[in-house]
Amino acid sequence: MGNPKGVKRDFDELEKRRLQAVRLLEKGWSQSEVARKVGVHRQSVSRWAKQLAESGRTGLKKAGRAGRKPRLSAVDLRRIERGLKAGPEALGYVTGLWTTVRVKELIIQECGVSFHPSHVWRILQRLGWSCQRPASRAIERNEEAIRYWKKVRWPKLKKTPPEKAALSSSSTKAV
Repeated sequence: MGNPKGVKRDFDELEKRRLQAVRLLEKGWSQSEVARKVGVHRQSVSRWAKQLAESGRTGLKKAGRAGRKPRLSAVDLRRIERGLKAGPEALGYVTGLWTTVRVKELIIQECGVSFHPSHVWRILQRLGWSCQRPASRAIERNEEAIRYWKKVRWPKLKKTPPEKAALSSSSTKAV
């Protein structure tokens, strides 16, 4: 089953619990008593006792991080952030807007690792970057033409619902 989403396992606490169970077992406590005291299932204590017999206390030490090792190191993330601060123009792009595809190219150039654009977004969030809209508007923007479009042209193009028929006096018969 695992942990609920967003709840991370505390590997240090898990190791402490195993070692506490081992100390109690070494004092002569039964597996059932140890399980109640430590707050785990008796089968877990049985498994720990078996590991203790096979590989000693080192077999009960924490395993380290779970899952796949990250493909980007802390040094790589700093290089990526430096590249982001330099701007997309430094990579040869005409506009100063970062897209996930452009950031993906930056990561490939800086670190030699390729990610899907959706994962690039997760990397940006981890670095503290967020989605931003451009602060300026297009030079070609014509405010008068936009007002005309909204007030005159758009209402003529917009579909309107057909006229409704008069309501029926009977609630069970359709008109």
